[in-house]
Amino acid sequence: MNNRVVFTGGPGSGKTSVIKCLEQLGYPSAIEVGRKVIQTQIERNGIALPWKDKVAFRDAMVLEELNNYKVPDDSVLTFFDRSIIDSYGYSQLEQIAVSELLLRSCRDLIYHKNVFIFPPWETIYENDIERKQDFNEAVATYHEMVNAYKKFGYELIEIPKLSVRERAEFILDIVGVGRCA
Repeated sequence: MNNRVVFTGGPGSGKTSVIKCLEQLGYPSAIEVGRKVIQTQIERNGIALPWKDKVAFRDAMVLEELNNYKVPDDSVLTFFDRSIIDSYGYSQLEQIAVSELLLRSCRDLIYHKNVFIFPPWETIYENDIERKQDFNEAVATYHEMVNAYKKFGYELIEIPKLSVRERAEFILDIVGVGRCA
């Protein structure tokens, strides 16, 4: 069984909060590469930022996702805050040509067949230094992620709008490891 379990959806829908909860319970995770790229580019005064150069930003995310995929031991359940498929979805959202590397990577890097999708949730949505999209863009991103994951044959499981802990329990039940202690 593939133990690389992906969380996806639009920005600001609670993915990272649930990942942090699962980390506190002892489950390893792979970071969201979009935030990592943004933070690195800001520190270096770079241009691979979604508000400066969308293609460079997407390409930097693809390289980070390739590295992210290599890190975990597939025998250990690991939660991914997005995946390479999200880079494809971002390309579609921003109408950026999809490179052969990205397309091949979407086919070759295999994750758990069940992908957890976090729906837009305006009540918890917040902007910050790295998240500049408005809520309408978050909704559009959500729809592109649905399309992208379906295109590559993943089964989407929508996360209910519950507390962080209840969302984590829902996910653990679905992946078959039981409820939170």
